[in-house]
Amino acid sequence: MKKSIIAIFTFLSLCSGAIMAQTTTVAEQTANPLFKEFTGVHGTAPFSKINDSHWEAAIDRGIEIARQEIDAITRQRSMPDFENTIVALENTGEDLNRVLNVFFPLLSADSNDEMMEISMRASQKLSDYSTSIVLNEELWKRVKYVYEHRDLYNLDPEDSMLLQKTYDSFALSGANLQGKDREEFRKLQSELSALTTAFGQNVLRELNTYEVYLTADDLAGLPESSVVAAAEAAKAKGREGEYLFTLDQPVYMAFMKYSARPDLRERMYRLYCSRNTKGEYSNIENIGKIAELRRRIAALLGAPDYASHSLRRTMAEKPEAVYDLLDRLRDAYRPALDAEMAELAAFASEIEGHPVTINPWDYSYYSNKLKASKYSFDEEELRPYFELNNTIKGVFGLATKLYGLNFKENPDIEVYHPDVKAFDVSDADGRFIGVIYTDFFPRASKRPGAWMTGFRDQSISAEGVNTRPLVTIVMNFTKPTADKPSLLTPYEVETFLHEFGHALHGLLADTKYASMSGTGVYRDFVELPSQFNENYLTEKEFLDGFARHYKTGESIPQELVDRLVASSRYGAAYQCMRQLGFGYLDMGWHTVKAPVADPVAFERAATESVRIFPDVDGTMTSTTFSHIFSGGYAAGYYSYKWAEVLDADAFAFFKEHGIFDPVTAESFRRNVLSRGGTEHPAELYRRFRGQDPTIDALLIRDGIAKEKNVGVRDNHID
Repeated sequence: MKKSIIAIFTFLSLCSGAIMAQTTTVAEQTANPLFKEFTGVHGTAPFSKINDSHWEAAIDRGIEIARQEIDAITRQRSMPDFENTIVALENTGEDLNRVLNVFFPLLSADSNDEMMEISMRASQKLSDYSTSIVLNEELWKRVKYVYEHRDLYNLDPEDSMLLQKTYDSFALSGANLQGKDREEFRKLQSELSALTTAFGQNVLRELNTYEVYLTADDLAGLPESSVVAAAEAAKAKGREGEYLFTLDQPVYMAFMKYSARPDLRERMYRLYCSRNTKGEYSNIENIGKIAELRRRIAALLGAPDYASHSLRRTMAEKPEAVYDLLDRLRDAYRPALDAEMAELAAFASEIEGHPVTINPWDYSYYSNKLKASKYSFDEEELRPYFELNNTIKGVFGLATKLYGLNFKENPDIEVYHPDVKAFDVSDADGRFIGVIYTDFFPRASKRPGAWMTGFRDQSISAEGVNTRPLVTIVMNFTKPTADKPSLLTPYEVETFLHEFGHALHGLLADTKYASMSGTGVYRDFVELPSQFNENYLTEKEFLDGFARHYKTGESIPQELVDRLVASSRYGAAYQCMRQLGFGYLDMGWHTVKAPVADPVAFERAATESVRIFPDVDGTMTSTTFSHIFSGGYAAGYYSYKWAEVLDADAFAFFKEHGIFDPVTAESFRRNVLSRGGTEHPAELYRRFRGQDPTIDALLIRDGIAKEKNVGVRDNHID
């Protein structure tokens, strides 16, 4: 049940007026826009009224209100039941969530040093608050009673899943711990929260320190778009006539792909891959401490390692299933990788006129040339056809064709940065579905990479009010210059499609409980909608709808589409093995049975079976591996490959009926996108597909196997 701000203040004044008086004055309550329900269009946040001084007071107040709500549940005299305990618990913390659902997205997308300091303090408080809930004995008794008497309540499947998830969240978070173990758990959780926050901040802060200034003599091979952007970046720093290259992802990737200078490629590679290994922002100690804290937490909870603990609430369920998938993909792709690398070395040797050993800083450069040679394909050649505004129409148009959604920019919705735009989303009948914010360009206040998040989750109240979601997709695309619009590479279009898939998962949610709506699903299922969308990049029927030359208006030629399709499999084994390396590294850190003494040696041993290049002294991955050390994917990075199996299998089903087939699309929307985490994902997928997924479609799509060679029962994932 949604609570009004007046009801909350009344509740607090009755229960703990002294606490309210200590935390906020009347003036502060009036001045702080985070203390009240947002009244912007569709309930959107008033970003311009929020300043850094508001955050901490609002978070503190939200925690205090949530604590009082928890106390109200435990103090009631009524016997525990589903409504007065499980649903009541689900509905606690709405004030806190309203604040955090704005703070944390901005911390990643438009941050500053003060916000980072606030997040350090807030993370400690939030960790303590979270731990206090799961270790609240009276609350746990009520939850446990309802769970043990669940047959009395006539629950529907969604209610049953909420009860199961609530019970599991307590049981797997130390609710059964007693005495010293309980205090130890609280202490470890607090330390872990602080360290993971510090890790992420170190990554962002060090990234912003790298500036490589080059001269005109250093630009051989670089495309015009990179040169112009580097000149403007240097000019903005007062160094006109020079060229500034940073380690921002689009800048770095373009440099490594096109620079004809191996010495400069090596320099950039070593800078990029040695980040956070030394100095003020080193994460060397942090990664070992984080892994050890997680191991100790798992041990307290009766698990042999953190992965065994974490995977209990996933499709994989146990480390053995993860390793089984990783190993099977490794063995399937290894012969293809060996062939790819042998071909690349021979090609590089031929064009250089002497034997060439492919170093890690050479791969992008030579593979791009070989790809162009084999398929007459160069991503830069396609940039003019992927002007950002046209691409937005095309990607949004995909949802129109599949699900009947319409997108209209709404200038009345306040945004948090001038680069950001907000769109109303409606269905084919004109009903409001939600809001999507788009944030496409790099800036110093934004972390690298791409992601989707939300300022508000979808839910349906007991009174039947359907609160619609407010989602945002954030990327770091090449920014427009003074004389050229933002032109995307096919890789950037794929990234856009990926994050938009996550956004659709959030926008199309239709569930009772916010905690299970949209992307509130098992971690190894959450990437299915995003990776499914990527399949459309090589479909001519999709590209013909928007890919036009930004100068001439000419549609993307059939010949270019054919080359894009033909080249899409190029390097598939390399890309797979690289992803498997991240998966093995993640599992390595989270299956340790003792503290790691030498992180560098440990990392190399964990990835030995999928190593592509010899080790490079001074470089490592773990120190910037934000996904697993600060981003919620601990023991979960494998889920990208797990979901890739699902998305290939799902898209193969679409292709059987037509990639825009309305019946298939409606089934995908109804059984996957709208249901969130309300049922076990394996059941949702079977309902859509009619069978369990296999790895067959992925092997075929990547050119690793031919259709007549697959279909073996052992290829099912489970």
